[in-house]
Amino acid sequence: MPQVLGHNYIGGQRSAAGTVILHSIDASTGEALPHGFYQATAEEVDAAANAAAAAYPAYRALSAQRRAQFLEAVADELDALDDEFIALVCRETALPTARIQGERKRTSGQMRLFAEVLRRGDFYGARIDRALPERQPLPRPDLRQYRIGLGPVAVFGASNFPLAFSTAGGDTAAALAAGCPVVFKAHSGHMATAERVADAIVRAAQASGMPAGVFNMIFGGGVGEALVKHPAIQAVGFTGSLKGGRALCDMAAARPQPIPVFAEMSSINPVIVLPQALQARAQTIARDLTASVVQGCGQFCTNPGLVIGIRSPQFAAFTEQVARLIGDQPAQTMLNAGTLGSYGKGVQKLLAHPGIEHLAGAPQAGNQARPQLFKADARLLVEGDEVLQEEVFGPTTVFVEVADQAQLNAALHGLRGQLTATLIGEPADFVQFGELTALLEQKVGRILLNGYPTGVEVCDAMVHGGPYPATSDARGTSVGTLAIERFLRPVCFQNYPDNLLPDALKNANPLRIQRLVDGRPSRDSL
Repeated sequence: MPQVLGHNYIGGQRSAAGTVILHSIDASTGEALPHGFYQATAEEVDAAANAAAAAYPAYRALSAQRRAQFLEAVADELDALDDEFIALVCRETALPTARIQGERKRTSGQMRLFAEVLRRGDFYGARIDRALPERQPLPRPDLRQYRIGLGPVAVFGASNFPLAFSTAGGDTAAALAAGCPVVFKAHSGHMATAERVADAIVRAAQASGMPAGVFNMIFGGGVGEALVKHPAIQAVGFTGSLKGGRALCDMAAARPQPIPVFAEMSSINPVIVLPQALQARAQTIARDLTASVVQGCGQFCTNPGLVIGIRSPQFAAFTEQVARLIGDQPAQTMLNAGTLGSYGKGVQKLLAHPGIEHLAGAPQAGNQARPQLFKADARLLVEGDEVLQEEVFGPTTVFVEVADQAQLNAALHGLRGQLTATLIGEPADFVQFGELTALLEQKVGRILLNGYPTGVEVCDAMVHGGPYPATSDARGTSVGTLAIERFLRPVCFQNYPDNLLPDALKNANPLRIQRLVDGRPSRDSL
């Protein structure tokens, strides 16, 4: 395995102007790994942003085919990372080998999926309104619209997905596909992993003939603010806490030139268990729900943190059943000491709240997280209680028993924005509670029937977003091909001759893309 140097990546070169004050940690033992990392200086942050800005004109001018080849080269490099790399990721995160192997496949798969998007060309969103010189009272000019990359994008790595939401993760893939160079801020929880992945991206960029500053990476604490405020940066991608995401949004809004921040931040992902489902299969639901709560030590942004049911003997028995299952679950190691500390604080808030009852789970002790189950008074949810709305990142969920269908609707109205909501029911339930879908559409980005939200498919139709505070912008997604649209903006050409138009808008378009011509879909042939 190549030596980990701990240097920053700027314009295709390594840079170590600062000092070694950062160290990678073994997540299971807390011991420092033999890798030191150089804190990026203010000058290095500036150089990284400027390198991305210098690369932007040449990179965005490349054909979609060339950018697709680059993304596929990155995917090939990721797939080629060896077993020592997998072991390194596991050591930094305490995540199991099978999970990291699967996540690597997902990460390379995302790159290849965006390469497909580039080749089919629909990301351009081409719209053509041909000239109508005879129109009265005024003629219409020839108008043609397509989308271009915003410019350099700052991407912040997530703690819980060291590959799929990190260095070469979804935000990076979407930005690069859109024609936007990236400045990546490595997460402190897995810096050695970030370096190995950055090496793979740089190798792919060099082999594909990409501009030197197409990908840059910096290490360090306190560098995020300088990066977001840098005038060269035109958008931000972030996955993390509500506090961190809000801080970035406020910084970006306060710039002389405000820029968009696409932040995924906080979600409790309610699961609504309907009466007929409990009658038919309470034991199966209890087992599957518990498995979803504790999967990966609850360290998923889609972890089901709230379970709602209507008061009945069946729901009371179901609650007791889940309490027994939660109580039997083993403790697990979390991603790092900071995550464990935050989990402990979240659990303590629930324990201290007068309207919340602790149902199951051993006290927190040592360096592992213990699963917990709580029950809250329904009025807290109806009234929008702050503690009940806060995400507890870890293997914990809160049950809420509502009196009837009317209080269920009131409780859901009291919810803030979420990534997901799940309905567990039988056909008769979906008839009786038919109003829930329209209600939940206003609250979440993805509604599931008879499934659990902790699996997120990477595809065209996926939405991994939702109203605030789930994300800072409910119009997009951080998973799936729609993610590219966050980093694009429209440009219109009026009365341009065909030879001066971008290829995507020419009459003899060489790309096979879906276009709107005079308001009607038109597919050009090769």
